Amino acid sequence: MNKKIAKLQNNIEYIYKKNEDTPRIALCLDFSINRPESKSGVYSLIARLLFQGTKKYNSEELANEFDKYAIAFSSEIFPNFLRLRFVCLNEDFSKALELLNDVVKNSTFVEFEKEKIKLAGEITSELDSPHALASDAYCRKIFENHYYGASLTKVLETLDSIEKNEVINSYNYILNNSKKSLAIVGDIDLDEILPQIEDTIGKLPISTDNNFHIDKPELNEIKKSEIIKSDLNQAHIIKGWLVPTYGQQEYPAVVLLNVILGASGMSSRLFSELRDKQGLAYVVRSSYETFRLAGNFMIYIATEPRNIETSLKGFDEQIEKIKSIPVSDKELNDAKSNIIGKYDLFAETNIQQACTYAKYGVLGLGFNYFEDIKEQIKAVTSEQILHCAQKCFDSDKYVISIVKP
Repeated sequence: MNKKIAKLQNNIEYIYKKNEDTPRIALCLDFSINRPESKSGVYSLIARLLFQGTKKYNSEELANEFDKYAIAFSSEIFPNFLRLRFVCLNEDFSKALELLNDVVKNSTFVEFEKEKIKLAGEITSELDSPHALASDAYCRKIFENHYYGASLTKVLETLDSIEKNEVINSYNYILNNSKKSLAIVGDIDLDEILPQIEDTIGKLPISTDNNFHIDKPELNEIKKSEIIKSDLNQAHIIKGWLVPTYGQQEYPAVVLLNVILGASGMSSRLFSELRDKQGLAYVVRSSYETFRLAGNFMIYIATEPRNIETSLKGFDEQIEKIKSIPVSDKELNDAKSNIIGKYDLFAETNIQQACTYAKYGVLGLGFNYFEDIKEQIKAVTSEQILHCAQKCFDSDKYVISIVKP
């Protein structure tokens, strides 16, 4: 594997991976989020506004530049980092980097009011979904009074009060007070492009990792939310726990717990027991969401309203079973094959690989974490799954969110 890991002149760690015979090169640049946003929605507006015009190009001109060179640009916000990325033909890398540098250093945020209106409309539309409504209420409960709890409804509540200078100040803070991680994947001579990278990304504010100001979220009780929505014919139920996250010893076991319980479709326990055998569910699954400071393990079911209590009892039965009976070697090996296969599938393209490397780099886990975690998953034993389930699924600390007719 042809990889180089080094640092730019401003301490930004970067990885270059050469994938031969690929005509398009991918670049991903992540900036760590080190403090809570001043109001829910500020960070979302940053990501939406970055590609809406610079001092050199207005939004239409910038879009035309992207189209002219067939450059796929995007900006995304995650709770732990801001991401800028592009994919372009190898011969257009210099132009793409020039445009990225202009966006990072010279964005004007001129479409501020327009993007606020669009964001409000998109959130309102999304909350028409009962699943989204249940997820939103769940988020508010499990991350109550915490930055990670910036749910859709919370953003709607604060959106009107956000001013443009708040967004600009928050972006400048991120730019000047963040750990930065750069990943480039493709078939191009690194020595040829490195001088331009140093002259652009290498001249951003120094990368730093000693100013993190977000507290670890805690859940110390049972919390419940119930929302009545008159036009439904199903109940939507989420039950969840705060669990270990990436970089922690239990992370590989939690990943496998998720696959075994409900993330592997028809072969998962929840699907087999609650849908196939008991006929309770239209949809049933588990999911595992990871943040820098905590993981969030959820079970979701859509069922008839008369089955709410039966479904919750079914959740408890499956949780108790995995806490008390070791999984079989076959089930464990199948889960390992499932998740490693998904990892490989989600890292097929240059941009997928670049984003994966940059993510683990900005989180301080190292560019090799993606390969390392697969080896750690292969080594997990059934005893570790058992102990992890006993630690994660606390019977006195969880959240239940229900949306029903």
